[in-house]
Amino acid sequence: MKIERLAPVVTSLRPSNHPYLNGAWTPLIEEVNADALDVIEGRIPADIDGVYLRNTENQIHEPLGRFHPFDGDGMIHQIDFRNGSASYRNRFVRTRCFAAEQEAGRSLWGGLADPVRLSERPGFGAHGALKDSSSTDIVVHAGRALSTFYQCGEAYRLDPETLEQDGVAGWVPLDGISAHAKSDERTGELLFFNYSKHAPYLHFGVVDRNDHLVRYSAVPLPGPRLPHDMAFTEHYAILNDMPLFWDAELLKRNIHAVRQHEGLPTRFALVPRQGDGPVRWFEAAPTYVLHWVNAYEDGDEVVLDGYFQENPTPEPHRDAPAGFEHMMAYLDAHSFRPKLHRWRFNLKDGTTTEQRLDDRVIEFGTINQRFAGRKYRYVYSATLKPGWFLFDGFAKNDVETGESRTYRLGPGRTASEAPFAPRLCPTGEDDGYLVSFITDENSGTSECILLDAARIEDGPVCRIALPHKLCSGTHACWADRAYIRNGVM
Repeated sequence: MKIERLAPVVTSLRPSNHPYLNGAWTPLIEEVNADALDVIEGRIPADIDGVYLRNTENQIHEPLGRFHPFDGDGMIHQIDFRNGSASYRNRFVRTRCFAAEQEAGRSLWGGLADPVRLSERPGFGAHGALKDSSSTDIVVHAGRALSTFYQCGEAYRLDPETLEQDGVAGWVPLDGISAHAKSDERTGELLFFNYSKHAPYLHFGVVDRNDHLVRYSAVPLPGPRLPHDMAFTEHYAILNDMPLFWDAELLKRNIHAVRQHEGLPTRFALVPRQGDGPVRWFEAAPTYVLHWVNAYEDGDEVVLDGYFQENPTPEPHRDAPAGFEHMMAYLDAHSFRPKLHRWRFNLKDGTTTEQRLDDRVIEFGTINQRFAGRKYRYVYSATLKPGWFLFDGFAKNDVETGESRTYRLGPGRTASEAPFAPRLCPTGEDDGYLVSFITDENSGTSECILLDAARIEDGPVCRIALPHKLCSGTHACWADRAYIRNGVM
């Protein structure tokens, strides 16, 4: 492995016993380029050509208050596969806030768990007092990677192959865009939403394959909400209004406290993608959903799959370190219990039917993106380590037959979100690989693994050494080189 280390960034972070500043969440500060990566086991397949991109949170400066892992600065990790070899590089996302704190040499904004008054400068997005760290999501559209922030940020552009940075995407609205913008690889469009604390509270937008904003319209809500994700079909974008959102009375005092609003249903908005018709609303059982898997049209129905939370507002973890009881509960999927779930919206009579697809605690699902918005069969979810925001394996669900397969990493090993990478000449929906970065606390190292998506239970097809130990984070994506270059598949 040939490693080039870049000039160091300014950091003021001191050692601590914070559970999310140690272990698999130990911040990574260095940036590198690495070529000719060493193969630990197996052989790098020659039948994939593209890049795996992962966004992570890495705290650079000593926090002003009570650090939350979602406060860390965004860092993009990339592994590039071509001709049976792999290279790696990583870069901090050079946001305006990153630049300001580098100049100051310290933190300037409080975090998610802090009072608004702690921030020394105005913040960004829906919350209004947080820095836009662009650390939540990563997606590829119009030949560029786009990193985004979950509470609506500016959206920063990077070259997906070199990670050279282009600043803020020029079409981003004043209210920013949320994480989980969606690329439709068949049309080349990017679909996005944002939310805010001022009327009409929710917007939907479309960017065409040439990176031009062609639609931006309101989807009015009764008040401020906290949607996290969206889905789409061939003709509809699907947005949501869920009963878990900021307490209105506390919000008047600029306190951002989330609670479940009893008596309110979950509501879904079916928004015509081409703007040719009214928004249609459907009601369903109250819950909160962080992530959707896919959606498609089935005759007179629209089908939506995602992760239904059985307990969106868990009790604090009494066995957590002192002062972290609330935070640890809300970061533990086994506390809020997400289950793979299906909603069906009947376009004729306006009714909703629901179905549980799996009773296990799983989340962070990926699919073969060539089937996004269309009828599909396979979903690949992460299994979650009890007590932590960490992935300890993967589950593959066949939503047609109900069959499931599982791969577990073993003690001390945790994973990143694992998108599907199709083979160059695929013969079926699951003809490809799952790609994931693994952190091994037993050895203090990280690696990349590829699993055969048809048989994930067989374990890695190959294991590839990475030049340093990665910090954990949230989302990742795969982009075929043909899609990067052409904008459609």
